[in-house]
Amino acid sequence: MKQLDEVLDKNPTAQAVADMAELRIRNNQAFAELQSFNDTGKFLCKHPILFGRSEIAQLIKLLRQAPAEFLRQHKNVLDNIKRYRSYLKRSDRKDKRTADRNNLERHQERERLFKMVLEQQNK
Repeated sequence: MKQLDEVLDKNPTAQAVADMAELRIRNNQAFAELQSFNDTGKFLCKHPILFGRSEIAQLIKLLRQAPAEFLRQHKNVLDNIKRYRSYLKRSDRKDKRTADRNNLERHQERERLFKMVLEQQNK
């Protein structure tokens, strides 16, 4: 977050602002998870780390055992994101906007999991 603050102070770009907003959202989700656990003893499982814990393990296993399949699934997720973004712009799908928005968010979360797995592998 400090690195993004420095970038935003010196040379703000649209991508840096989007990254900062996304990081802020994830920090708020993490705080909500901890607050829920503190209050009730249960996690909300909305933060990507908790939501996708088993999914991350499956993706890591898939990357190690079948990298081509991992890349195929990653490409499918990227295609789904493009598809649902275009659906949201179409006027003939106004009645399905809520479902399209939910599907877009679901695929974006899955894309974040793929990125996390790839970042872990690159370390």
